[in-house]
Amino acid sequence: MTASGKNFDVIVIGSGSVGNPTACFLTQKGLKVCVIERRAASGQGDNKAAIGGVRATHSDPGKISIGIESLNIFSTWKELYGFDIGWKTGGYCFPVFNESIETTLKGLLPIQKKFGLSIDWVGPKEIQELVPGIVSENLRGGTFSPMDGQVSPILAPTAFERVAKQKGAVYKFNERAVGYTIDKNSIKGVKTDKDTYSCKWVVLAAGADAGEHSDLLGFDIPVIPDSHEAGISAPVKPFLAPLVVDLRPGPEGKTANFYFGQNSEGQIIFCYTPKELFLGTNRESISEFLPILANRMISLVPSLKNLLIRRVWRGCYPMTPDGVPIIDFAPGLEGLVLAVGMCGQGFMMGPGVGKNIVSLITEGKPAIPQEAHACFRYDRDFYKAKNEALK
Repeated sequence: MTASGKNFDVIVIGSGSVGNPTACFLTQKGLKVCVIERRAASGQGDNKAAIGGVRATHSDPGKISIGIESLNIFSTWKELYGFDIGWKTGGYCFPVFNESIETTLKGLLPIQKKFGLSIDWVGPKEIQELVPGIVSENLRGGTFSPMDGQVSPILAPTAFERVAKQKGAVYKFNERAVGYTIDKNSIKGVKTDKDTYSCKWVVLAAGADAGEHSDLLGFDIPVIPDSHEAGISAPVKPFLAPLVVDLRPGPEGKTANFYFGQNSEGQIIFCYTPKELFLGTNRESISEFLPILANRMISLVPSLKNLLIRRVWRGCYPMTPDGVPIIDFAPGLEGLVLAVGMCGQGFMMGPGVGKNIVSLITEGKPAIPQEAHACFRYDRDFYKAKNEALK
């Protein structure tokens, strides 16, 4: 282990959904860690724009495996560390209203179960019990994964930071990475707008800013952000256990899926996926969001029509071409690990990604099965994977 105040074993770029858990788990392995963050505090990028849903209910082995690890970490946090992060077990529910979506979701069950996800198809009656007040017309049933849950996006980043600092991690806030020290195809340090630091490893966990590091490192990091909006209500009496994902196309023609849940404080938190993406990093709220979202929500659960909305906001999804993260050693550059392109799921996958990165650095191999980790490789054919997913 290195000892100087500017020499570290690992430098983590970014103190968000991925960077903070990674720093936390690296320090628990006895490594000297520095986190460089261009903002004034942890979790102030797109981490705080998350709605807090945490699921392993995905369609590919990589996300399923990483998601299960994240659930294990979030759900046992208070027991292990003694303070709360707003964990709420309630599961994820995907209600279904047409045959096509039913076929798709049932077709995913074998691979989901193969990689350890607790999930099953349930009938209309069970869905109505899980989602009180849901419309019954054409309701065919749906999938339910009971171990999924929700966590506070406000409490989580500072929780990981707190534990990381207790183990000796150093945080450099208001400091931007502007270059890297590279010698003979090996990374040796990070240059910021304030100082230069040396290290054995760098973990790039820069969220929506990841693509900006392409020129600094000399290879392409295929991450392009697009923005999504979310909102939250005033607290209401607890009635909804799972986070609900509605896959029906929106009647207004502008939305794909939308999702909502009730957090541990009783607030309804919600978001939708626009059909026409808003590329870039514009985080200003748009006037059409709330009317569209309200129509979607009321069409599914009419009793929510009198819900009082407290605020709305926008955040960025750092997207890869195929919608799957990159969690891998960098190409042709020893000492650099990429943890980028979380595609709007960085908050829910962050702890699992952190555990996987620790294994890559300390063991030279992923913590999850190789078949699952292959989904995240940098050298995959992004466009082939995307085309196959669309078939």
